[in-house]
Amino acid sequence: MKNIYLASPLFNDGEIKNIERVEDILRSRGFYVFSPREHEVREGNVGSLAWSLDTFTNDVRGIDACDVVVALYYGGYSDSGTAWEIGYAHASHKPVVVVQLGEDSNLMIHEGCHTNLTSIEELESYDFDAMPRERFSGKMF
Repeated sequence: MKNIYLASPLFNDGEIKNIERVEDILRSRGFYVFSPREHEVREGNVGSLAWSLDTFTNDVRGIDACDVVVALYYGGYSDSGTAWEIGYAHASHKPVVVVQLGEDSNLMIHEGCHTNLTSIEELESYDFDAMPRERFSGKMF
């Protein structure tokens, strides 16, 4: 069974709906999914130094333990935490599957990932064993 870390912003209803959908798709395929949304640190005062360190450490451990990172990427607006998770995974030699959900894009995200998908639906059939590479073909800045 592959262990998948799900990186994504989770700051509005649309983003949370997409995360939940991806969690369901990946789990229905038999994968273990570490989703920071489900594994958030709930102890301590949100925003405090202790909470921040616990959250950071928890997410880093999730990436370290995974086989692959799936990242929901909304383009130029990009959440800085998601961008950091993608960069850390790349530096840790973890393959990153980016699901492009925005209209614009940043070259650092796409050049630093293993493959690019253009919809959540593509996760239903993406071959996580063979890990085919698909380069991003849209406009990057």
